[in-house]
Amino acid sequence: MKYLFFAFAVLLIFSCNLPEIPKNLPILGFHDVDPATGDTIYHTIPDFSFTNQDSLEITNATFAGKAYIADFFFTSCPTICPKVKKQMMRLYEKYRTDDRLLLLSHTIDPKRDTVGKLHDYAGRMGVASDKWHFVTGEKDKIYTIADDYMSIATENPDAPGGFDHSGWLLLIDKNRHIRAYCNGTEEEEVTRFMKDIDWLLAQ
Repeated sequence: MKYLFFAFAVLLIFSCNLPEIPKNLPILGFHDVDPATGDTIYHTIPDFSFTNQDSLEITNATFAGKAYIADFFFTSCPTICPKVKKQMMRLYEKYRTDDRLLLLSHTIDPKRDTVGKLHDYAGRMGVASDKWHFVTGEKDKIYTIADDYMSIATENPDAPGGFDHSGWLLLIDKNRHIRAYCNGTEEEEVTRFMKDIDWLLAQ
């Protein structure tokens, strides 16, 4: 009997340390059906190439075999970006030593957010450039890929700072699928988002 009790206690302790498993973590986005096979063709993030704060080329290969969290921002944003970056820092701190997850922030103001400016911005935040990539590139390519992330990035002279953008944080798996998202301005939503990240990383 005492061995049975011991085994139960071990199982209880082990299960308490497991990430909370959500009922479902779907593949998000617009899907197609292969007419030949009837199989679902899931939405994926297309090939991309941008430049990070260390002047390094960042492509899909940078994230090969890893999950990552993506967002869109600009360094002079007077509204939601500081709130979103505060929550991204929570994610950075929690997963900074976990090499299965990276962070990717795209500027939507490439004219002013040069590589040097992004380097200074990342430096002020005190983050490691091999963990968190702040990228710039051609404006049209950034805005186009924002659509692929189901996010918003557009110039608007009437908006604060001259740009409209969402505060979404998006979780991308190693197969380029969007698996979860949250409003990066809301602390409680980001806390829930962490549970989705833990589930994905445990797979």
